[in-house]
Amino acid sequence: QVQLVESGGGLVQAGGSLRLSCAASGSILSIKTMGWYRQAPGTGRELVATISSDESPNYTDSVRGRFTISRDYAGNTVYLQMNSLKPEDTAVYYCNALITSRIFMSYKTSNYWGKGTQVAVSS
Repeated sequence: QVQLVESGGGLVQAGGSLRLSCAASGSILSIKTMGWYRQAPGTGRELVATISSDESPNYTDSVRGRFTISRDYAGNTVYLQMNSLKPEDTAVYYCNALITSRIFMSYKTSNYWGKGTQVAVSS
């Protein structure tokens, strides 16, 4: 059973910083891509940043230069350092990962989601 658990959300003033963490656990054989998505009230879920197994990052334009995504391979953890936060960054942030896991005598590759962590930025 694979799980993604996020932490690090909270309330911060505009211009402040937060660091999100997401730890993957379970019968994991490999993780190809990890990333962060967010969903503000009344909107759809949007990509924030992803990082591949070769550590190539990808950012949505609105966060490029302010957010940094990184991975800790030993701990199967992905981080999102968020600086210069703006009120429009307010959303629930979800961790996502494409994971190959062991299932009995076989394996499968699936897309997994965390339950989300709230980020609120006040003006």
